[in-house]
Amino acid sequence: MSKTLYDKIWESHLINDNNGSSLIYVDRQLIHEVTSPQAFEGLRINNRKPYRVEAHLAVADHNVPTTNKDRGNGTMGIKDQTSKIQVETLEQNCKEFGIKYFDLDDKQQGIVHIVGPEQGFTQPGMVIVCGDSHTSTHGAFGALAFGIGTSEVEHVLATQTLIQQRSKNMLIRVDGKLHDHVSAKDIILAIIAKIGTAGATGYVIEYAGEAIKSLSMEGRMTICNMSIEAGARAGLIAPDETTYNYLKDRPLAPSEKYWDQAVQYWNSLASDSDAKYDKIVVLNADEIAPQVTWGTSPEDTLPITACVPFPEDFTDPKKQQAVKRSLEYMGLKSGMKLTDINIDKVFIGSCTNGRIEDLRIVAKIVEGKKIAKNIKLAMIVPGSGLVKEQAQREGLDQIFVNAGFEFREPGCSMCLAMNADKLEVNERCASTSNRNFEGRQGRGGRTHLLSPEMAAVSAITGHLTDIRKFK
Repeated sequence: MSKTLYDKIWESHLINDNNGSSLIYVDRQLIHEVTSPQAFEGLRINNRKPYRVEAHLAVADHNVPTTNKDRGNGTMGIKDQTSKIQVETLEQNCKEFGIKYFDLDDKQQGIVHIVGPEQGFTQPGMVIVCGDSHTSTHGAFGALAFGIGTSEVEHVLATQTLIQQRSKNMLIRVDGKLHDHVSAKDIILAIIAKIGTAGATGYVIEYAGEAIKSLSMEGRMTICNMSIEAGARAGLIAPDETTYNYLKDRPLAPSEKYWDQAVQYWNSLASDSDAKYDKIVVLNADEIAPQVTWGTSPEDTLPITACVPFPEDFTDPKKQQAVKRSLEYMGLKSGMKLTDINIDKVFIGSCTNGRIEDLRIVAKIVEGKKIAKNIKLAMIVPGSGLVKEQAQREGLDQIFVNAGFEFREPGCSMCLAMNADKLEVNERCASTSNRNFEGRQGRGGRTHLLSPEMAAVSAITGHLTDIRKFK
């Protein structure tokens, strides 16, 4: 019987199935400071230990400060006491239970979904979980990766298993070649605009097609990262030579002795040519332009050449009301050009777009230029200490500083209002992160999601700008 990539991973990890409630084996778990304290406390109360200590990797990322003055000497620089306690608790818990942990002074520290891949902890064919919704990122490697709750974090620590329900298969194929200045971020925003934030509910998405296959690993991670914003349980891309070249010689990747054996297995994971999908969606890469969100949902996405919509443009009365609320919150008027929207701040980073490839693209655009005078703050936050180190080695940091950007320390930063990097009420931000709902980047903050290229050029012009018309 022919099988999809998802079918193959699921069935190889299935321990028991009882009327649709399945017990599956979990290969790896990533841990951070926000969703793990209660899980470790549960182990402690029940006098349990992790079933496989080496199957877990921990970093602090959500609460950590990203400025040098607040970052020195480990957790001592964290001013917010709640954040400080969470980070210190993670460090203590990992020490007590023997979990590998990269502390704030370790250059390997960073955002959990960037650290996992760059360490080689993420590998094809695995089931990978984390107490964070954007665990779907790791599906770029052909791993079944999804977010879980705190009680499930404890369950995986104690048993290396999870109770799950099998998802349906969705194929999203992006045919053809992308135009210049159209990126992976534009692809996934266009997909979400097409199917909606609930369009993949109940499904695991497999991304395929020429445009997907041509992407780098960084681009593939961006695609899979935002699968959750389409309602999917996870996103998957079949592993290939691009995947293997990225993983080769990573610290936790298979050693030379076992490499060929690993690749042989990974090559067997691709969906069979006659595999059946429950739903298929097709996009033409040639029709995708640089995208930007205008509202308070990732599905509120349009090409940068468009205008802010009218509520009457939508037939569903509930959607019309949602559009009215979004426009009021965002401070926008229907009919205005997206390129006429001025911005106050720019954030380039997050688990969606905080990798070295993203920083290199930004540097090419801003080199020799200055951010606009109306920009209050433009910040670039590398996804890990290794990304920061590489950027410094290539001289990118100096390009950013000369252009007027702040080049920060690794962390989730302004992706979410859980640390010191927040928007103030009514401040408008061009952001490379993954969510734009009300208050996501700070109470009353207004977020426009877009690619690193688009964020960079908007920082220079001071307003949302079509990268293709920028000189």
